[in-house]
Amino acid sequence: MTSAENPTEPVSARVQTSSRTLHGRATGASAIRDVIHSFRNPIARAYSRVRFAIVRQPFLEEIGQYLPDSGDVLDLGCGFGLFSLFYAMTKPGLQIVAVDLDPGRVAAATASAEYLELTNVAYEASDVTTWATERQFDAIYMLDLLHHLPQSRVRAFLAVVAGLVRPGGTVIIKDVADRPRYKMLFTLLLDRLLVGMEPIRYWPPDELVAILRGLGFDVAMHRMNDVLPYPHILYVCRRRAS
Repeated sequence: MTSAENPTEPVSARVQTSSRTLHGRATGASAIRDVIHSFRNPIARAYSRVRFAIVRQPFLEEIGQYLPDSGDVLDLGCGFGLFSLFYAMTKPGLQIVAVDLDPGRVAAATASAEYLELTNVAYEASDVTTWATERQFDAIYMLDLLHHLPQSRVRAFLAVVAGLVRPGGTVIIKDVADRPRYKMLFTLLLDRLLVGMEPIRYWPPDELVAILRGLGFDVAMHRMNDVLPYPHILYVCRRRAS
């Protein structure tokens, strides 16, 4: 049994003994393990295991290379906070704000951050399509969010996002493509199991890139290969300085 599994041990001892660090930051594997064990609710813990099995450490590191080592970062549609907790641990120079619609998930994420003694991540319960702030961020990321938003609201939402990132900053979108069809259908089946019959749209990459470029971004995109048949696609969007 690791110290993270011993509920009688003080929180500070659990965190210190369970996290391996490299130059003051948690390594990826230990961060994932610690995030999973930070959830006291067995359902949330089981969900976190499944989610990290889908968006695995290599994916998170691939996405993380586009985040700064320090600065202000916004996580939109954070859910239980799995990835914001991961980046708060592996990139301790970041100050992360994470937003999700579900107050229960936000409460669970906040509790996990406290358990892990993380002071560089804060959570807010709000609809990401209406959430507002006067702040700007060095980077913004959203992982598997866009295909759950109503199609009619996506362009306006991305226009707001464009105003939240500083000139020269980065918006990172990890989503699901509509091709190959068999991969799309596999992903749709799993999404239906999770969210029922709510509207889902997997955006054609060329269509989404056109919207992003029209909003003032230079966009690079590439597929993320997986052992499972998910049509993952990553959009790295740099806001033009002028």
